[in-house]
Parts: sequence; C-alpha cells; structure tokens
Amino acid sequence: MKAYYLLILAGMMACQPSKPSNTTMNPENSFGYDYNLLKNDPTTVLLKQGNQQVLVLGKYQARVMTSSSQGDAGFSYGWINHELIKSGKLGPHMNAFGGEERFWLGPEGGQYSVYFKQGDPFTFEHWQTPEIIDTETYPLVKSDSQKALFHKDFEIENYSGTKFKVSLDREVALLNQAEAEKQLQVSLEGISWVGYQTNNVLKNTGQDWSKSTGVLSIWLLGMMKASDQNTILIPYQKGQEAAINSAYFGQIPAERLIKKDGMLYFKADANSRGKLGIPPKALIPLAASYDAANHILTILQFDYQGEQEYVNSMWEIQENPYQGDALNAYNDGKNDTGTQMGKFYELESSSPAIALAHGQSLRHVQRTFHLEGSEEQLNQVCQKLLGIKLLDLPWK
Repeated sequence: MKAYYLLILAGMMACQPSKPSNTTMNPENSFGYDYNLLKNDPTTVLLKQGNQQVLVLGKYQARVMTSSSQGDAGFSYGWINHELIKSGKLGPHMNAFGGEERFWLGPEGGQYSVYFKQGDPFTFEHWQTPEIIDTETYPLVKSDSQKALFHKDFEIENYSGTKFKVSLDREVALLNQAEAEKQLQVSLEGISWVGYQTNNVLKNTGQDWSKSTGVLSIWLLGMMKASDQNTILIPYQKGQEAAINSAYFGQIPAERLIKKDGMLYFKADANSRGKLGIPPKALIPLAASYDAANHILTILQFDYQGEQEYVNSMWEIQENPYQGDALNAYNDGKNDTGTQMGKFYELESSSPAIALAHGQSLRHVQRTFHLEGSEEQLNQVCQKLLGIKLLDLPWK
C-alpha cells in the first residue's frame, strides 16, 4: 500500500511544470549548490518526497536552511550566507548564516530583552544574539525522510537579571499534498510546490515565570532571497492601520510601504532596512510574498488562538512590555554602522507571552509553503488566499 502511494506521488511530481525562468538561473541559486555546501556536515538532515526537499542543520539550531520544489536543480528558496559558512569564522552581534526558518527567542529589546546586557544602551553596537540561538548545536533525537526531531536543554538570562531554565523540542516535517491543500484550502494541482511545518515546544524546567520579571516567547524567522520585483503581502484587520508598527528602525518610507483595503504591500528588495510589526488586534495569521522575477509565491501560516499579549521587542525601556507583535516582516539594508547582513527579507511569527509555571510548556506551530508556476496559476491561489490579484502588485 505504501509503494502504491509513492507511485502516485511520483506521478504527481512528474506532472508539475518547470519554473518559467529557470533557464537563466544562477547556479548558486539552486538547491543542489546549497546541499553540496552543507551535506558533509554530520548534523545535516535532508527531508525528501519526490522533488520536494527540505534541508535542516542541527549545527545551526535545527534551522531549516532552504527547500526546493524541483529537486537539486530547482530554485533554493532560503537565503544562505555562502561566504560566511565557507569561511568557518564567527563574528559579533549575530552570525547571519541565513536559513528560511530559524528558532529564536523573544523579546529582542526592552527591560526583558535577552539580546542586551543590563545597563547597555539599545544600539546595534551592544546588540548580541545569545549563543543558544546563534552558534550552539541542537542534537537530533530521531529522523526519517519525512520529519526530524531535535531537543535542547539550556539556560538564559534577560536584561533585568531574570534567569530561565528551559528545554526545547523542535520538529520539522514535510507536508504531503493532502495536508498542504487542507491547510491552504486551495488546489495545488499543476503547480510546483513544497511545504513544511515546524512544531516548537518550549518547556519551563526551572522556577515559575512572572510577567513582572519577564517571560520568553518562541520567535520563528525566515530569511528568503530578495528581488527587485519582490513584494511582501500581509493582510490585516480593516480599521486597525494605526496599530501597525512601521518604525522599528525609522519610519518606512511611503514609497516602500502601501496600506490599502486591509492589505500591506512592503517592498522586499534588501535595499532599505525596515521592519513591520502586526499586533494581535490587527492580526490575520497569514503572510505571503511574491517574487515576480522568479514566479515564486511564498505563504506563511501559524497557529493563533486569539491571545492578546505578546512580548515587545522595541529597542527601548518599555511602558508596555506585553503589547508586542504576533507577526513581523523585515527588509534588510544598511544599518546604522553602514554595514549590511545580506540580500534577504524575512517573514516572522511569534508565540504569545505566557508566564509558565515549572513544568508547563508553550507550543508554536508554523507552516511555510513555496509555490512556482505561471503567473495565471499563482494568481488564482493568491486571489483565493489573500483576495488580491498579482497583476495589481506595485512592484513587478
């Protein structure tokens, strides 16, 4: 019976169209290039079904480095910092290895931050990603061709001196066509696609947490390749425009961010540093991006149960440390030191702020899909999911 389903799946993969612009693709943008770069690391795990592949690296905190819907020759969807990885060197602040979904912890800024030392100013020079989410390896518990489970125990301290003792279970799993179509509520017939889900469980193994001294949240961030014709698409609750934060690193210029009819259009070309934050009252738990140059529609989903308190990651001492964002989007560009991490943009989701008692856990589940096909095919999906036409996008 299993062989029968595998034959059906192989037939479905064979019927999928090739990427319209693959004939001129830079070889360094292929999945095979990235796999060859990382395959010899003993912590590398390759998930695979037909031409759908997901590359996970325990060395980089069980990070989903990249994925492909068309095998080794297909477009590699995640942004990977090839030069940094080849160098084998580590640097200050953050090692931007890349990867289309990495596990992080919130909050980033404020009196309960885990990225700044007590008393330091909230500036880039003093910002430091903790080793546990930057350079430490997450051990693999078990894996097969469809999923991989990692586990890590660790301790961490926040800006106010609160110490946390926790354990993490992180599972990365490929989605089959039935599962993907159920989640998206669209047909994927005739489209090249890959989809995966991460299930992240953070358990308090130390003292009870209190919101008066800070809590941790699960924060999942995905680095994708930027393009001059790429647009981040974020639906929001109409009438809540004023609640959307577009001033994390200075106000995003109006020519790069459009708010219209319950949709945010954010230019994702990695030419201007900017970040968006969507709080729960404005939230629709969905984000997307469309790269018109490569005919790639990316979709991000995450579980949301109506929670209203999220950690605040603004780089300042905060009056309201639990009026933060459930969803973020970031476009890279030069920072205040004149340097830049890379040519990428990010889609990010977070778990709510919960004061866990000893032994309690919080769970955050996120799904990422990449779809390739003709603009007509992808337009049909976009209309069903987001209610907008790709032809109407501002940057194409």
